[in-house]
Amino acid sequence: MARHDWLTHDDFSGRVGESFEVTVRDSAALALELAETRLGPDLGGRGPEGQERQQFSLIFTGPATPVLPQATYELDHAELGRLLIFLVPLGPREGRMRYEAAFA
Repeated sequence: MARHDWLTHDDFSGRVGESFEVTVRDSAALALELAETRLGPDLGGRGPEGQERQQFSLIFTGPATPVLPQATYELDHAELGRLLIFLVPLGPREGRMRYEAAFA
């Protein structure tokens, strides 16, 4: 079962270049690479235990095709485990599709 944790920028900041495997229905898993993390200037909403986090976003890159539609996906990582993350396609760059996950 996938985790739907209160994730923070610290969970990902040291993982740029690492692989996350996306579970896609009716097809083989797709490997995405964490290409960038962006820490925003503002605080987001409060977490389930009242904790605050700074807004942040993650940029993933993957194969040019297939393009994943905007949706929530299960991403598997060797150390973080299975995570539920909402991905938005940003478009291609340098032959790879880019996706963003934003956290407020």
